[in-house]
Amino acid sequence: MERLSALDAEFLHVEDGVGHMHIAGVCTFDDPPPGFDELLDLVASKLHRIPRYRQRVRSVPLDLGRPVWADDPHFDLGHHVRHTALPAPGDDETFRNLMGRLMSQQLDRERPLWEAWLVEGLAGGRWALVFKVHHCMVDGIAGVGLLAQLLDLDPEPVRVEPVPWAPEPEPAGALKVLDAWQGAAEDVARSVAQVPQLVTRPQVAVREALDTARGLARAAVSLRAAKPHSLGGEIGPHRVWAHAEASLADVKRVRRRFGGTVNDVVLAAVGGGFRELLISRDEDPADTVVRSLVPVSTRHEDQRGVTTNRVSMLLYELPVQVADPVERLELVIEQVADLKASHMAEAGDAVTRLGDLAPPMLMSTVSRLVVRAMHRLPQRSVTTVTTNVPGPQFPLYCLGRRMTAYWPYVPITHGVRIGTAILSYDGQLSFGVTGDRETAPDVDLLAHATTASITELVGRVDLEVPGPP
Repeated sequence: MERLSALDAEFLHVEDGVGHMHIAGVCTFDDPPPGFDELLDLVASKLHRIPRYRQRVRSVPLDLGRPVWADDPHFDLGHHVRHTALPAPGDDETFRNLMGRLMSQQLDRERPLWEAWLVEGLAGGRWALVFKVHHCMVDGIAGVGLLAQLLDLDPEPVRVEPVPWAPEPEPAGALKVLDAWQGAAEDVARSVAQVPQLVTRPQVAVREALDTARGLARAAVSLRAAKPHSLGGEIGPHRVWAHAEASLADVKRVRRRFGGTVNDVVLAAVGGGFRELLISRDEDPADTVVRSLVPVSTRHEDQRGVTTNRVSMLLYELPVQVADPVERLELVIEQVADLKASHMAEAGDAVTRLGDLAPPMLMSTVSRLVVRAMHRLPQRSVTTVTTNVPGPQFPLYCLGRRMTAYWPYVPITHGVRIGTAILSYDGQLSFGVTGDRETAPDVDLLAHATTASITELVGRVDLEVPGPP
């Protein structure tokens, strides 16, 4: 019996009829689309590689343990793989409206928490595959890995027969409770096993404890409430979505010229995008704090095949008050380096590990109470979320058709009206921006202002006088 981690379970607990906790990826293709039956056969032939796609979440009686994964005895692939088409002319606005509707629908908790949509009728004879997966199943990096399991590396498709499968019976409630208690004992035992290391390596233990304390203190300071503005507040159940693209090679040129990392350039561009969004809303960027939650992967090399979430968080204030793109990038480089040195990510990882030791009944109850409280008084500590996931830098294929673009989708939650996901694929950097339909319908402006910031930086690469190496 496999239990959800505390972090995975938290993604379930914080979901309600307004905040939907699924992530998604949009794959587009230029060649004529396959038949729907062909796509069904393809997915059926790959399901043995991703057994989680035939499992559903089942609760433990009285929340005495974290939820568990169990085979769906009524698994029906036709429920999860679906088919639709855009009305002519199938322009980008029509597709973005479709994405908004698909992402506004909560996944069925009685079934495995994923869907795949074949969308025909995009302009120019193009078509798309939309993969929608609950965040309790995967984080961004694991989601990219799962997509690579479903698609091919070779343009010549290889016919594979589906592997026979029969669902295992769901364990009885009493067995779930006993397994939960056994799992809790194992978690405690692992923690106790570290005690001898505290004795034999006291200096290392003290240093790690101090680093964690500093990280927690920095996070507490960063969570102070910001002055109200239009970017944060209540949200509704409906979504809008927009996308824009930039060249990964251009971003790397900027990084080589001005320093920092690809992620630093991306954060500076997102800051420029939010600056333009605020100006378009007649708000003063110099008087607005735009604090972003930035997920940081804690996945180790030996966890590449693990599908569950392995993330910590940084809290970063986007420099929307800075107009010059190069100055904005320099400020990002300086402040991100300071954040990494603050051990905030390590502190977040420590808190996540402690969550595995907390009583599940307490965790689920507190989470639901917090969500209810945020309905009445939305939090003002975090304005947005910005997640950057490295994708494959080589082409992928679906039934012999080359995937030409890969656009991401990130969920938003109470108090966070806008979220930005960045995904790289085959030399292209794609930005997917999610917004609350009622309060942030203008995310298309944000998406294109972000990539325009990258264009500005590229234009400055050859103009700036080279500095010291």
